Amino acid sequence: MGITARNVATGFLNMPSELETPPPPQRSVIYDVEGGVIAEIYDRNRELVKVDDVAPVMRDAIISTEDSRFYEHGGLDISGTFRAALRTVSGSTQGGSSLTQQYVKNVLIEGTTSEAAQAEARETTLSRKVRELRYAVSLEEKMSKDEILEGYLNIAYFGDGAYGAESAAQHFFSKPASELNLGEAATLAGLVRYPELYNPRLNPEQATERRDVVLDRMVDTESITQEEADEFKGTELKLDISTQSNGCVPSKQPFFCDYVIQEIEKSDKFGETETERARWLRTAGLQIHTTLDPDMQAAGQKAVDKWVPRKNESRKVAAEVFLEPGTGQIRVMAQSRNYGPDESKIGETSINFATNADRGGSSGFQAGSTFKAITLAAALDQGMPYSTSFTSGSSTTITGQKNCNGAPLASWSLSNSSESKGATTHNMVSGTKASANTYFAHLQKRVGLCNVIKMAEKLGVTRADGQSYDNDNTQSNNSFTLGSEEVSPMSVANAYATFAARGVYCKPQAITKIDDRQSGKTIELDSDCERRISKETADGVNYLLQQTFNGGTASSLGIGRPVAGKTGTTDGSASAWFAGYTPNLAGAVFVGDPRGPNQHPLRNITLGGRYFGTVYGATIPGPIWRETMQGSIDKLDADNFSRSPSRFGSTSEPAPPAPEPSPAAAQPTSDQGGVPNVVGQQRDSAVAALEAAGYRVNVSETPIRSDQAQGTVAAVNPNPGTRLPEGAAVNVFLSNGGGGDTAAGFPGAGTPWTHGREPDVVPVMLPMF
Repeated sequence: MGITARNVATGFLNMPSELETPPPPQRSVIYDVEGGVIAEIYDRNRELVKVDDVAPVMRDAIISTEDSRFYEHGGLDISGTFRAALRTVSGSTQGGSSLTQQYVKNVLIEGTTSEAAQAEARETTLSRKVRELRYAVSLEEKMSKDEILEGYLNIAYFGDGAYGAESAAQHFFSKPASELNLGEAATLAGLVRYPELYNPRLNPEQATERRDVVLDRMVDTESITQEEADEFKGTELKLDISTQSNGCVPSKQPFFCDYVIQEIEKSDKFGETETERARWLRTAGLQIHTTLDPDMQAAGQKAVDKWVPRKNESRKVAAEVFLEPGTGQIRVMAQSRNYGPDESKIGETSINFATNADRGGSSGFQAGSTFKAITLAAALDQGMPYSTSFTSGSSTTITGQKNCNGAPLASWSLSNSSESKGATTHNMVSGTKASANTYFAHLQKRVGLCNVIKMAEKLGVTRADGQSYDNDNTQSNNSFTLGSEEVSPMSVANAYATFAARGVYCKPQAITKIDDRQSGKTIELDSDCERRISKETADGVNYLLQQTFNGGTASSLGIGRPVAGKTGTTDGSASAWFAGYTPNLAGAVFVGDPRGPNQHPLRNITLGGRYFGTVYGATIPGPIWRETMQGSIDKLDADNFSRSPSRFGSTSEPAPPAPEPSPAAAQPTSDQGGVPNVVGQQRDSAVAALEAAGYRVNVSETPIRSDQAQGTVAAVNPNPGTRLPEGAAVNVFLSNGGGGDTAAGFPGAGTPWTHGREPDVVPVMLPMF
């Protein structure tokens, strides 16, 4: 017997005794720029707390129930262990382990990743008990009792997905562990033995009985008095269940949440493999600080939901991104969809249409005339002046273009969106205002197609599917300047942010800092910026794009501050875009149909109770951009753009050609077709009639003298009966009721419509994939 005892003791002492006790897995939290919670991500719903942040009654309840002699023994409770050993041999696993041993068991389970290792940590054998005892004895030598208790309170499972006392208190009672009362503490302490059996949400009767047992045990250990126990015994549980939101689905900013997760899981700066990075995200208790501005995001989400409701029957979607020029920090990422995996449900998707495919996005959408800004940048970069002019009719044919591989491209025939006949001369200023397709086709040829493509790459505009612009599967490069490539709002917004930052490109940034609570380390993430084009080139583009708000395609979209931007509409209104910026905020908005814009164009649709014969860049994307900007500018300085560089010469437009007589204008009656005669009608009915005829309507805020009743339509420009292309803009002027000659106070009354300016449409486009 002595030899056996000696051998057992020697073997016990020779067993491995060093147990690593890293912080257990806990939930990670994603924060916006003001510290608000965007989402929580975890495998274990756990929040670590110090032992002093747990209510004393909770600590007493756990010790009284699980190990009443905890502060007396050295990790090995001889009587309890002997009972447990006998029960284990007889096939029972009930009771007996000291609190330290239970902590050891949980550490071993949490520290395993394979199913086999977890099964070994849970096996009901005497050898497992002995192994735990050896670790417990060693642990008591290097950790204080309070440290062991703290570890136990943070690692124990309390059921319903709640790990640790803090998460359990928040889940079952919606309060921190520091504020638990005696009845609540006893309820939670009773769960750790059999979390599912005593789950108070699922089994309230068993949980109540178990709570009362814990209260009796606390009386026995003199932690509380009988009177204190009686106050809670026999009473109903007063639960206040709070469901923790795990993942992006319950987040109010789900698509940005998904983008942040993609940024971590796809970047090798956070780990060697995607599997390692995903586990780090879900177990390390990260505090992820992001760039999203909650006020700007709210304005953006409100705008996309207003103009393109999430569950619209036409299944159209709006998506937008706004960034800060000079840092690349993402302030807004919104789209008119609920976040979810069931693509068959109207209004639900897990695809982030705002970004590229490698970050959870789509394969992109043709961007229309927003690409014309890239051609302007390439031309100015070569030193071409604003006066660079071309004369052409409403249509033209471009020959002799080559792609970046030197391969010749077929001749390219295109037209403006107007019905203009005869020659029209444009320079950069007037061509940008009018968004004249023929002008930009000639400008692209002079600059060199490959140079325009390279400028796009400088500005960070890449195909959303990751393919090269020059590949054997596309012949779309001819119409590159007209936006025939599939891109994401992120790419377009970032290019325009580069113009706003006077030529400094910054990689889009969603995360500024990550605090790793498990390791205690902090990862600071700085903006990744570099100069891509000269200040003069950027300032020149900024000047030209400001003109679109000054009598150009964006005239109705001002926000009361210096702004620059460009509308974009693809052939047949398959997709519509608007990209615009102030010196300190840039954004791009896309509207289209993810099922295939060419097959499901933006024509004859109803969105938000409004019917649209045809949607253009200024029809829906423009107002979304404007309303997002209006909800954001209070946080922005009212900065001005730099002056137009003198090296690009005069900013004048070329003299317009003599107008041709318009028979339609001579007899302005609604019977002739064209612009309906709405003079004398109320504002709303007039706007409805014009929109029903397929036109865009701009209502002047300045009333004019007229014999018409005050508030009714005094005049329209172009005149009633004028035949215009579908989607062209019609200006409406209301009467001040003062009487007199209408034309005397009517800007431009009687003048013919200037062809070639609206709508901003891209012809000859490839199918959408």
